[in-house]
Amino acid sequence: MYTLKKSLGQHFLKDENVCRNIVKALEQRPFKRLVEVGPGGGALTKYLLELPGIDFKAVELDKEKVDYLTKTYPAITGKIIHESILDVKAPFEEPFTVIGNFPYNISTQIMFRILEWKDQVEMVIGMFQKEVAQRIAAPHGNKTYGILSVLVQAYFEVEYLFDVHENSFNPPPKVKSGVIRLVPKKEPVNVASQKMFFNLVKTAFNQRRKMLRNGVKGLFDAETLADPVFSKRAEQLSIEELAALTFRMRK
Repeated sequence: MYTLKKSLGQHFLKDENVCRNIVKALEQRPFKRLVEVGPGGGALTKYLLELPGIDFKAVELDKEKVDYLTKTYPAITGKIIHESILDVKAPFEEPFTVIGNFPYNISTQIMFRILEWKDQVEMVIGMFQKEVAQRIAAPHGNKTYGILSVLVQAYFEVEYLFDVHENSFNPPPKVKSGVIRLVPKKEPVNVASQKMFFNLVKTAFNQRRKMLRNGVKGLFDAETLADPVFSKRAEQLSIEELAALTFRMRK
């Protein structure tokens, strides 16, 4: 078999009903190329390999799991990329879909990786720690609405699909999990530039308890900062309002 590595945040899915529900959610939209992040012991992989007419790749950092998967599921031979998802280049040149029970210790970093690939990613079905899944899906005004919420929702429609109980994993994590689906927006938010937008969002939410005026004063001139919108806190602004501010930032 294989060993579990806490250093890699490994909690392997063992509930077949959950696996089937994740695959069912995946199949609700058409796709031709699929990347599984962190296949681990192959709980999802065995179903994904059965999907007809799909160009499949799996990204797995753990050499022991690569060997186990190759031995247990011969159909995966030649389809595993033995690297970290945080370092690997885009697995396909054409558009692709991403699926995975994402390692909880790097799940936020995985989302930023997906944002780097956003022009190629057609859909994401991901399992996260429930708190992270809720944060990604949070609307403005919600206490969990933050950097991840804004940057992901600026480019993707986010749908919270279902909870997953701790006992669905081996070993059981200390937290509940949640599965979400991301689909690219037909019209991404309009910003002066992506770099300016990312800078504004990160700066604003790094001091989320302060009035926006105090947190982002280095990005705007004094006349612009006099606008009443800057009397709000970052979490009170919608994605569209934050995007509109990028056109008023100092060049």
